[in-house]
Amino acid sequence: MTKLPGGFRAALLWGWTALGAAGVLYARARGIPIWAALPALAAFLVEYPFYLVPAFPDLRERFGGGRLPVFLAAAAVAPYLVCCGGAVAFQWASLVRLLALALALGLWYRVLPVAPVFDIAFLALVPCVLLGKYFDPVYAPLYAGFKDLKNLIVLGHLSLIVMAVMALMVERRVHETGFGLAPSWKEWRIGALHYLYFAAIGFPLALLLKAVRFGAPRPIWYIAATFLGTLWVVALSEEFFFRGVLQQWLEEWRWNRKAALAIASAAFGLVHLGFRGFPNWRWSLIVAVLGWFCGRARNQAGSIRAGMVTHALAVTTWRAFFA
Repeated sequence: MTKLPGGFRAALLWGWTALGAAGVLYARARGIPIWAALPALAAFLVEYPFYLVPAFPDLRERFGGGRLPVFLAAAAVAPYLVCCGGAVAFQWASLVRLLALALALGLWYRVLPVAPVFDIAFLALVPCVLLGKYFDPVYAPLYAGFKDLKNLIVLGHLSLIVMAVMALMVERRVHETGFGLAPSWKEWRIGALHYLYFAAIGFPLALLLKAVRFGAPRPIWYIAATFLGTLWVVALSEEFFFRGVLQQWLEEWRWNRKAALAIASAAFGLVHLGFRGFPNWRWSLIVAVLGWFCGRARNQAGSIRAGMVTHALAVTTWRAFFA
């Protein structure tokens, strides 16, 4: 522990404390029995250090080369094995499924050459895993109270983010995109400004298309938790893949910057086509508009963290005031 970077140690201790407290409160509020709650909470605490590593450049470089597949396999398997202490049932098929995905991502750029066709295929694999519900049989909960919440499957999603990000940054050597948890003041300012641009266009468009409707405002604690969760998980991963990687690659492949922004935004919208029923073209259009403003924020700031702010503010506003 003492050999780890100071920022990583601080983030680890603060995160463990916050996750532990939130997990206990959540279990009590939902009436989840201790035999199901403890292994599930422990699994999230185990996954959390893996999730932090990509945000610390010096630390993630330690897992390059032959260490990368081992790191990815540990990130995928460790939380599952902890969950098997009572939250889910152990199955060899699930273990093989996790290891297969980790090895596919970890060895992708060791087996295949760096070329646009294989780059696009790698990126396409991530939404295919999510939309194909790859982790559903792995994290099928033993306690019925978990089934509707789908919260154990989040462990699989977190591990997928870790594996894909590490493979792209450590093995593929994607240029530094600003992947991190703490936006600078400049990034906050640019991200907030582009959120206001989106709010002036995106929310009226959503209402006009009847994709959303006004709802009762949510409590402050819910709004704060939604913003932080979105910023550090959903926005961080989606901005990395769409703005930090896809949009950057399109620019490098001799598309001009405006074309790269438009194509990445359209792809972002298409990935959300299945939200609330397939095909949801109205929602896909709104998300594409959001993607355009997030990409523009990234261009102006030179970092995906500005787009993260735009993204998180937009999602929080939707969840807090619309239904």
